[in-house]
Amino acid sequence: MEMDLSTIVLLAVFGFVAAFIDSTVGGGGLISLPALLGLGMPPYLALGTNKLAGTISSATSSYTFIKNGKFDKKLMLILFPVSLIGAYFGAKTVLFVPQEFLKILVVIMMALIFVYTLFNKRFGQDSNYKGLTKFTLGIGIPFTFLIGFYDGFFGPGTGSFFVFLMVLLFGYDFVIAAGNGRILNLASNISALFVFTMEGKVVFMTGLIMGIAMLLGANLGAKMAIKTGVRYVRPLFLVVSITLIVKMVYELIFTA
Repeated sequence: MEMDLSTIVLLAVFGFVAAFIDSTVGGGGLISLPALLGLGMPPYLALGTNKLAGTISSATSSYTFIKNGKFDKKLMLILFPVSLIGAYFGAKTVLFVPQEFLKILVVIMMALIFVYTLFNKRFGQDSNYKGLTKFTLGIGIPFTFLIGFYDGFFGPGTGSFFVFLMVLLFGYDFVIAAGNGRILNLASNISALFVFTMEGKVVFMTGLIMGIAMLLGANLGAKMAIKTGVRYVRPLFLVVSITLIVKMVYELIFTA
């Protein structure tokens, strides 16, 4: 892929927009990954390069949420390594396994999440967190592993899955859930990036250009989420969810 001025500008624009969205509810891969593919990058290189840029983005937004205290330190100490391990095995698996079945499963899951969130008006509006219990951890740990695995294996919608898990299972409001979700997404990005780097599937110059733009977008998006609260995060979560569903259904029907 030639790095002329127009390519650099496109990478920067798509990276900024992707990170702005991804910093709160996830789904940035809906923009950044197709952008890399559209510029002529082979699929596995695009996946690996996108992980480099995504790691920069999630690290930036995670720092912003942590700096403002919008996360649960105790829970993150437990789940961060779980997400890390899950993504490692997912990234190892993606090099050998076709993704079509997983795409169908993700569409179904995202549709259920969208409908649930849409019709539960108070979902994520208020914090119902009552502390960590054996029950919530007993469910949260395996689901965190599975979401991390999914991120290493495929990726789009990972942040949305983490946010939904934080709200539904643990009872956080959307802002704290977004902070926790970004930190867990950082773990899965780091792990997947390590695997793709070891396999030689990362184009560093391209990833760094997009990553620098993502740094700016992630910082702005996280600050806006913290400032405006759930009235901004919840509608964005719904928009990203339905966009992901439509995009993946289209791909399953017309690119099969």
